[in-house]
Amino acid sequence: MVVGPWQIIIIILAIIILFGGKKIPEIARGLGLGLKEFKKATREIKDEVQNAAEDVEENNTTSD
Repeated sequence: MVVGPWQIIIIILAIIILFGGKKIPEIARGLGLGLKEFKKATREIKDEVQNAAEDVEENNTTSD
């Protein structure tokens, strides 16, 4: 199912009606901070996995 431009406009209008104009920037700011933290955590996990893989590879080459 593809969301068309009219559906997006209706969704945006519903959000404005439900939350009001003043709350939307606060919600967007909160979502932005949450996304930033999520990306940071993802990057940290990726780095830990890469470091662990390098350590295992290093141990395998030195024990041969």
